Amino acid sequence: MRNSGNSKTIKRMNQMAILNIVKDNELISRQQIAELTGLTPAAITGIVRELITIGFVKEVGLGESQGGRRPVHLKFNGKAGYVLGVEVTSKEITLAVTDFENMPKEMHTLAIDMKEPSTAIVELKKCLEKIIHSKKNHDKNFLSIAIAFPAIMQNETGVVKRAVNLGEKWNGFPLKVTLEQALSLPVFIDTNSKVAALGEKWFGGGMNCKNLIYINMGEGISAGIIMDDHIVQGAQGYAGQIGHTVMMDQGPLCNCGNRGCLEAICAIPALLRKVEAEIPAISESDTLKKRYILNQEIKMSDILEIAHMEDSYARDLLRKTARYVARATANMINTCNPDKVFIGGKLAVKSPFFIEEFKNNIRMHAFPEVGGSTPVTISKLGANSGVIGACALALTNLLKSPNSKMIIAKQ
Repeated sequence: MRNSGNSKTIKRMNQMAILNIVKDNELISRQQIAELTGLTPAAITGIVRELITIGFVKEVGLGESQGGRRPVHLKFNGKAGYVLGVEVTSKEITLAVTDFENMPKEMHTLAIDMKEPSTAIVELKKCLEKIIHSKKNHDKNFLSIAIAFPAIMQNETGVVKRAVNLGEKWNGFPLKVTLEQALSLPVFIDTNSKVAALGEKWFGGGMNCKNLIYINMGEGISAGIIMDDHIVQGAQGYAGQIGHTVMMDQGPLCNCGNRGCLEAICAIPALLRKVEAEIPAISESDTLKKRYILNQEIKMSDILEIAHMEDSYARDLLRKTARYVARATANMINTCNPDKVFIGGKLAVKSPFFIEEFKNNIRMHAFPEVGGSTPVTISKLGANSGVIGACALALTNLLKSPNSKMIIAKQ
């Protein structure tokens, strides 16, 4: 007896396979799809008809005749569906909307205290609903939401395992289920750095890379690794925790419980603590000291701005930061041998001094054959790499799953 459940799964797999073939080709005919898939012309005709009905494939004219009737060209309709990407940090969220064709452009950054789950989830839900139901977006076909979240996640279940920068109250929180129930849309979640690496692959300088490493420098420090076009998750989904490489014996206490971690030395909170401790000893003529005297505080934006000045305390601080992170990155290059390395996040300074310091230390500490031949560059996605990557995460999941909302939403 034929298993109807398996038949439905096979059908959906064929639908997604054909949809991806159409997406990956500017123009393609039904006959060409049949040659690529091995499916019968009748099966191709039926599936293409369904994809046209739900709006993700359209007919766009006739091709050249090969001796018979001229074939009808098919084209992917990237504006038939939209996704919403979110990047979460401890004090704010950034949201972006995009279709299946374009770099996310509509972005919103909102102040939310994310350290208390019960109130943070309520505020996050309100923000997402406001974007989805806004006058600009209310008629768009939203298919999913994806979140770049600063925690160690159980990827399949979307449960927060440990969120060292948000606090213990998040540990064990069922984030995916909670948001899916609240918003009635599929929700995909991964760590900030992995999501940013995917954004680099989809929209940034990694489009032609099968193997890349993305170093995320911000409130935390972590790495997203793509090998053979796939995100490296590890046995439990925790790969890429470069920020908890111990760099200094008996160094500063890290949120993870160890001492001397890279994150405890070089992440934004660590740098601000260092400045606060050393401000009395900074020269009165230094611009950072003058700004502290004026405002009685130093923000990360102050450090980044003043670092463009030669011989400033801020530049020296970021040069040392680049040095430490580059040493850890050199170890990753030795291990993974990527095509390229991208440096991103709020601490990815675009000034030549920063990237040169980074490259010099990689050449010093990486295996010569790979250290000298691996391009290292500042991500062009800038501080928005996380939210752009979240959009890429949503798109990737929609395009690979036989249960994708794309093919069942309108059926």
